[in-house]
Amino acid sequence: MKILVVDDEADVQPLFQQRFRKEIRNGEISFDFALSGEQALVYLQEKHSEVVLILSDINMPGMSGLELLSHIRHDYNMPPPPVVMMITAYGDEDSYQQAIQKGADDFLTKPLDFNLLKDKLKTLIA
Repeated sequence: MKILVVDDEADVQPLFQQRFRKEIRNGEISFDFALSGEQALVYLQEKHSEVVLILSDINMPGMSGLELLSHIRHDYNMPPPPVVMMITAYGDEDSYQQAIQKGADDFLTKPLDFNLLKDKLKTLIA
């Protein structure tokens, strides 16, 4: 399963690689990373057919995660569309409602509960 993680915080990449070390080593999951919504769109232009899941932060400079979500749902809605999980440091109802209305498949809050994320990913892999 190819996962694109979109977050403007550079420390996210080593964190995911550490927490999913076993799954990466076993070839179950591979990660690519984008530091902005704009960078994610460029990546998707080249590799959209490979991506199964997109994990995107909501609050980023430039294009927000919600704007990115709108672009993804508009431009990459061919079957099967990628699953999009939005991540935010703010577990507020407004962000949740906006994300769901724009087509998010799930919503997670920071700090990420990696055990919960792994459980969600297992259901996608199965």
